[in-house]
Amino acid sequence: MRVSVLLAGVALIGVVAGPAAADTLREALVKAYNTNPSLSAARAGVRAIDENVPIAKAAGRPSLSLNGGYTENALSSSRSNSTANDPSLSNPDRQAQANTQLTIPLFRGGRVANTIKGAEIRSDAARDQLRGTESDLFVGVVGAYMDVIRDEAIVGLNKENVKVLEVNLRAAKDRFQVGDLTRTDVAQSDARLAIARSQLETAQARLISSKESYIRFVGNPPGVLEDPPALPNLPTSPDAAVDIALKQNPNLLAAVRAGDASKYDVSAARASRLPQLSGVAAANYFNYRGSFGTATSPRPGQTGTSGTVGVQVTLPLYQGGLPSAQIRQAQERRAQALETVTDTERAVIAQTRSAYAIWRSSLEVIASAQRAVEANKLSLEGVRAENSVGNRTILDILNAEQELLNSQVTLVTAQRDAYVAGFALLSAMGMAEARDLGLDGGVLYDPLTNYNKVKGSWSDFGGKPEYKPIGTTTRNTPPQDSTLGRPLDPTLYAPVDIAPDTPANDAKK
Repeated sequence: MRVSVLLAGVALIGVVAGPAAADTLREALVKAYNTNPSLSAARAGVRAIDENVPIAKAAGRPSLSLNGGYTENALSSSRSNSTANDPSLSNPDRQAQANTQLTIPLFRGGRVANTIKGAEIRSDAARDQLRGTESDLFVGVVGAYMDVIRDEAIVGLNKENVKVLEVNLRAAKDRFQVGDLTRTDVAQSDARLAIARSQLETAQARLISSKESYIRFVGNPPGVLEDPPALPNLPTSPDAAVDIALKQNPNLLAAVRAGDASKYDVSAARASRLPQLSGVAAANYFNYRGSFGTATSPRPGQTGTSGTVGVQVTLPLYQGGLPSAQIRQAQERRAQALETVTDTERAVIAQTRSAYAIWRSSLEVIASAQRAVEANKLSLEGVRAENSVGNRTILDILNAEQELLNSQVTLVTAQRDAYVAGFALLSAMGMAEARDLGLDGGVLYDPLTNYNKVKGSWSDFGGKPEYKPIGTTTRNTPPQDSTLGRPLDPTLYAPVDIAPDTPANDAKK
């Protein structure tokens, strides 16, 4: 298996070579982008935050209300005092009334304007957070993808190691039968085989876990996974990476915007102590439904209408300490938001430098491990040859085989670590989103579409159809096993080579 982590000014694409049924990293990323429930939930959360903008604007818009009613007077004290069974004008037998009122906010002390501005900035912050969620998801997909590749390689190596040790044990027993080896040599071979089998069981369990993690992120079991392509635009130094991250990291940008929005919250809270001015227009209608007069002596004035226009001023004098508490609360939340910016900045710097260090060190480990694998292969061949002439013991062979296995596992682990760290570095730099990676699994989701649609909404009769989940369930996926989806890389394969002139070797031939 070869993992390339190189500078390249191209989008992330799947490799072309390989079996027709193979899965590529590109396909896994597209699948997660379109069906992962955590990303779909984050998108819904952004759409909910977008609604805070029209909600804030509604407080500064005109409002119109209509009220009406009908009453029947069941008991009237004025009737008992009247001489002509004539109800009082203030307490008629029956009454229908209706009124409508238009209220136009003229001045709210700046509360509405500041609330709107804060809501707009928070919508921007939510979109940045969505970028971060998308990037984090892709980091998880890449990690799960590379974990499966690594663990399949480790399982394959351990299987080969078990096969080698089984042959070694048979050879040791054969040589013991002819007096060439001692019982101690056989016991050493037997013990090393038992350890190898336990290591294989552990590796197989880890492979199953990695496959289940892959299903969690992508939504379906992994097939035959192809080697990933080279990562684009990796930095040349940690300082260069940090400079880009401080400008583009979505989580840091979201924290900065949240700090900016908190400033408007303080101004909005202060506005609660200022006068409020509204223009009011009202129309009224009443109908006493024949309560006054009789058929022979009707009295006029049974119905009427009226209209009023005016200005309403509200001057808060004392509100029980509410405004000052709200102001202090907004100020402390602003303090919290500003400290969060610094904390997020620290985290981004640490994440970027750490990912860069792991990436660079993993590249060095890959180079060293490749040399170690080749050297250990030569060493094993030499030890086996020397054992055949009596210059090496069985324990020397077992140790050489274990050293070869260790170097092979170190190599495939370093290859996985280098790729995942390189992708995490791109993520920290704000360069690991769908548009950066050139994914083409359909139209990319644009959160601005919903924002532009709702930000200027005036209608009271809005709403959307019942939401249907986008994220796919994995309850019907079968439990994973340790079956290998790809053959062991030939460069890692160590052929079984036992000492010559033994029955086991003759049988193998």
